[in-house]
Amino acid sequence: MATSDGTAEEALRRRNKELEREVRMSVEREDRMKEELRKVWRRVAVAEEAEERLSSQLGEAEAEAANQAREYRARVMDLMRQLSHAHGLLHQQSSFSTDISQ
Repeated sequence: MATSDGTAEEALRRRNKELEREVRMSVEREDRMKEELRKVWRRVAVAEEAEERLSSQLGEAEAEAANQAREYRARVMDLMRQLSHAHGLLHQQSSFSTDISQ
């Protein structure tokens, strides 16, 4: 009977060691996964910060483009007024010359 108790005890010890090894491996795997998750969260935080900076820069660029477009339009309108005025003067000059020659 002592032999069968010894065999059962030895089998339990082996099984206990196997379970301990599996638990240890599971804990190590969990630790690796936690570290990987921390790395992913850091990358997400960096990506979010970059997105915010880019969004801000885009907003600034859009505002600058809108200002430049307004300035350009104002300049074109001013040039059109000047051209219209010069055209009017040329037309008057032409009319005056025609009146004198008649």
